Amino acid sequence: MDRVIDVPERRVDGGLQFVWDDDFEIELTVRSMEVVIKANRAGLTSLARHLLTLAQQGVHEGSHIHLTADQEIKSEIDLILERVEKD
Repeated sequence: MDRVIDVPERRVDGGLQFVWDDDFEIELTVRSMEVVIKANRAGLTSLARHLLTLAQQGVHEGSHIHLTADQEIKSEIDLILERVEKD
C-alpha cells in the first residue's frame, strides 16, 4: 500500500511550516560512534515530512528545524535538521 505524505508548501514570506502527526514518538540516543533514531510510525512520518519540507525548492540554506530534548524528542540532546547547499 502506498502512503502519501502531505508536505506544507513553502510560504511566500519564506516561512516554513512543520506539521506533526498525532501521537508521534521519537527517541534519539548517541553511543560512542553512532546515533540511533527510534520512532513509531507517526514519528517516522513526521520526520519524513520535516525533511521534505526542508528539501522544497526555494528553501534557503541554513533553514532548519530544532527538535528539543524531552520536548519533541525523547533524548538527552537536541537534534537539528538543517538545509545546506553544496555545488
